[in-house]
Amino acid sequence: MPIHDLIVPPEVGFDSNNLEAYMHQQGHMKEGQYVDILRRSIDARQKQIKINMRVEVRDTPPEVEYVEYFKKEYNVRNAEPVIIVGAGPAGLFAAIKAIEGGLKPIVLERGKDVQSRRRDLAAINKEHTVNPESNYCFGEGGAGTYSDGKLYTRSKKRGSVRRIFEVLVAHGATPEILFEAHPHIGTNKLPKLVTALRETIEVAGGEVHFNTKVIDFNIVNGEMKGVKTEQGEIKGVAVVLATGHSARDIFRLCQDRKVKIEAKPFALGVRIEHPQQLIDQIQYKCDHRGEYLPASAYSLVSQTTLKGKERGVFSFCMCPGGFIVPAATAPGELVVNGMSPSRRDSKYANSGMVVAVEMEDIPAYHKFGDLAAMEFQANVEKIAWKLGGKTQTAPAQKMVDFVDGKISEGLLETSYQPGLQSADMMEVLPDFIGKRLRQGFQYFGQKMKGYLTNEAQIIGVESRTSSPIRILRDRETCEHVEVKRLFPCAEGAGYAGGIVSAAMDGERCMDGVLNLYKP
Repeated sequence: MPIHDLIVPPEVGFDSNNLEAYMHQQGHMKEGQYVDILRRSIDARQKQIKINMRVEVRDTPPEVEYVEYFKKEYNVRNAEPVIIVGAGPAGLFAAIKAIEGGLKPIVLERGKDVQSRRRDLAAINKEHTVNPESNYCFGEGGAGTYSDGKLYTRSKKRGSVRRIFEVLVAHGATPEILFEAHPHIGTNKLPKLVTALRETIEVAGGEVHFNTKVIDFNIVNGEMKGVKTEQGEIKGVAVVLATGHSARDIFRLCQDRKVKIEAKPFALGVRIEHPQQLIDQIQYKCDHRGEYLPASAYSLVSQTTLKGKERGVFSFCMCPGGFIVPAATAPGELVVNGMSPSRRDSKYANSGMVVAVEMEDIPAYHKFGDLAAMEFQANVEKIAWKLGGKTQTAPAQKMVDFVDGKISEGLLETSYQPGLQSADMMEVLPDFIGKRLRQGFQYFGQKMKGYLTNEAQIIGVESRTSSPIRILRDRETCEHVEVKRLFPCAEGAGYAGGIVSAAMDGERCMDGVLNLYKP
């Protein structure tokens, strides 16, 4: 079928009827044929915005050619069990891979299913009550369930990004993720999608257990035999540990049980919230983006120098048309994160704005050994909680006021439901973080004219960018370097960042299990 590379205006690129009419006008297609979009991206470098597209003309309606899994029926009810700790993207995709390989996945999730989890999220927002087992990070689908659902990845790990996308589409994601340059699903659609993934696992004979917290490992002669939960012991041919970047009790358990770990660099900072219309004006160079263009995003990075040391300051998890949410996982701490619905139609744009943290930046925490970065992270969250009034009310400051060292007399409206408390964010943030953010904001204000403004405010703290711990594993097999049949996986083990890379790492770890144990 013929393939065409197009450069078209937004009203053509984002409207299927207009696109078909354009293709007919250009003589690219005939009556009875169909257009299949292979790739779409926005070029907003000039005032006249263009949409770059690659399309294929077909004689039959376009459809997704799903991965091999969905062409077969599986039954692993009586197969050997493999234990997967965590029901986030890594755990769920590892389970699907286990079924393909002939093992029975037993997924253990400390939190609740999606529907039950909603009540605990409401309690955080309205009552400032944090359930340490069920929150924005813990529960079915993990932290990814209540996120923007961004799917682009720079991962160079072995594995198929396309396969991950096709599995997601098969479970309810919009087919647009297969061709958008920066695909996303939206937090309103993710709950149904992860529920569908769980049902796929259960139909094939796998098991998913909620409210099942792992409290110990069963290690015999350097080999993982299973795990102990609050309900009892579970054995399996291997254990895939996919607990996410916030399961601090698992990191402490690893240290106690001599499972080799190490502190790793991560990033910490704030969430910054602008009016979405302002970001659109800057990025699209127009007063209003119109009905066809999506809410605009940005990506910013700068190198800052402090006491002769360079560290990156960069935007993280930018959420156009989104909301800021309370992401603490225990009482006595305050953490913020961002998410967007599929339509990205909130009047706010928010992004993490964070500073790279190296081990040499936190010498006072070296006494904690391998848990140094984690303890540093936790302490900053406790300070934010105290300065927010010992609730989930978040400390905040207008952007220019922060750069100028001035307390904000009044704060702006916000998407953050628990509310804001005016504070000197330099009292919340470690000195080296705050000073580098000030440098970064000044540079970003030069790069994006209008970005540095008191129409924006910073809200703290954004501290769960990635795991502060790496659970050491073999580069090729993914098996732990010392404990056999233990497979540290994805974000919680320090090997992934985001839905797609976590899902790919889940599959890769299960490949390691299958290579070790061939049914």
